Parts: sequence; structure tokens; C-alpha cells
Amino acid sequence: MLGDLALYGSLFLNAFIAATLLPALSELSFATLLVAGEGIPLWLFVSVTAGNILGAFLNYWLGLRLADFQNRKWFPFSSKQIQSAANQFNRYGKWSLLFAWLPIVGDPLTLMAGLLRTELRYFIPLVSLGKAARYGVIWAGATLV
Repeated sequence: MLGDLALYGSLFLNAFIAATLLPALSELSFATLLVAGEGIPLWLFVSVTAGNILGAFLNYWLGLRLADFQNRKWFPFSSKQIQSAANQFNRYGKWSLLFAWLPIVGDPLTLMAGLLRTELRYFIPLVSLGKAARYGVIWAGATLV
């Protein structure tokens, strides 16, 4: 029982970290556990998906807080950079959050959503759908191995 909790908890934590700006390989961890027959596949899916969604929400929250500091001298992004990112985000709109699962661009996308104060009623379902779909594809692929 405690081993199962550690398994699901470590996968959750790995996925949480992977959704932030820090590097982690949640997809590889998830697929490896599935192929190895470790744990219950549904619980692995729930753990990895929930961790990744909550990590994206952390980015969103950080984006909300960053807005409070953007006029400070030490702030790492210029107004021009923020406006450029905002224009890019607004070009595709809230629907771009379906792609928050993508490597490299997904994490900044969720941060930008917070900075631009995207409504949570859009953020949560769109990010969740994209991330769950990604892990669902990985799960389906692992069953073919």
C-alpha cells in the first residue's frame, strides 16, 4: 500500500515539475510504468494528469503575480517583450491553451495566460483537456507495446 502511494505520488510530483519551467520527463516516466506493468493504469493516468494540470496552474498563478511587478526595474521582461507575447497569445486566443501540453511552448503559454488574466473557466478545461489527451495517447501507445 505504501509502495503504491509512493509510486503514484512520485509520478504526480514528476508531472507537476514537468509542467513548470523546470525540466522533467513525465511522459517517459508514465510510459515506462505502464509498459513495466507497475501500478494500476487508471491511477497512473490520474496521477500524471493531475500533477501536470496543477503544475500548469502554478504557472498561471505565477503569471498573475508577475503582472504586479512588471513595472519594476529588476523585472526580467521588457514591456515590449510582454506585449509581443500577449499579441501572439491573443492571436490564437484562449483556444491555444489546448496546446499547453507541448514541450517548450506549453509552460510559457500557461504563464502568459495568467499574466493576461485569462478566465479560469476557460483555462482549467482547455489545459486539462489537452494534457489528458496527451497522456491518453501515451497510455494507448503503451498498451500496443
